[in-house]
Amino acid sequence: MADSLLKIENLKKAFGGLLAIVDLSFEVEPGRIKSIIGPNGAGKTTFFNLITGIYPVSEGQIFFQGKDITNQKPHRVAGMGISRTFQTIELFGNMNVLENVMVGCHSRFSSGLLASGLRLPRMKREESHIFQSSMNLLTMAGLSSKAHFPASSLPLGEQKTLEILRALASDPQLLLLDEPAAGLNESETNGLSELIYSIRDQGITILLVEHDMRLVMKVSDEVVVVNYGQIIAEGPPELIQNDPLVIEAYLGGEIDYA
Repeated sequence: MADSLLKIENLKKAFGGLLAIVDLSFEVEPGRIKSIIGPNGAGKTTFFNLITGIYPVSEGQIFFQGKDITNQKPHRVAGMGISRTFQTIELFGNMNVLENVMVGCHSRFSSGLLASGLRLPRMKREESHIFQSSMNLLTMAGLSSKAHFPASSLPLGEQKTLEILRALASDPQLLLLDEPAAGLNESETNGLSELIYSIRDQGITILLVEHDMRLVMKVSDEVVVVNYGQIIAEGPPELIQNDPLVIEAYLGGEIDYA
């Protein structure tokens, strides 16, 4: 696919003698929601860490918008238009909700140290823009009324939403979501699915790692199944859910898609 936003070619990652990623190759088209599923230890989060430059690649290449971004530093990857969340919530508990979102805008600052120190008009305009865009994100997710609440005071579902909003604040073209539904109840998961749809409708491509199969099958355009660092199946959700290799990978039992 020449118009792929993200292209992975023969990716491998070794930790000493252990191959966490064996040989991954797939593509993500712009404007799509693509999910990566697999049992614990299948290499899904490691894959995200390779894309974002947290881990160096052992072999293979990663292309974003046709450019080779293999082994780029994390801040450079973010500056290119890739943002992510983490399995463990990484909010700034000593900041309020609004400030946490505003932190995500740092990569969009263009005013230098002098402008910041002297409070020059350009800096004031940027601060106003960042404040307003952050409030717009909170409004989109129904959190504007809690803008000045301590981030640590939010319930788990809203903390996870806040982390997604902070990732969105950097204005990414590709958003990597790492198990956003973990620990959520059914109502919170339904709200998450609506948020994912609204992000996609803004033209942002989403790559989702998730264990909640109901969420995956509901929101995904395509699903990649990884086991022991290798792809064992790839395709639309309706094909994946009946694939015998996928069912076998999940401890040899049926998967609850209902």
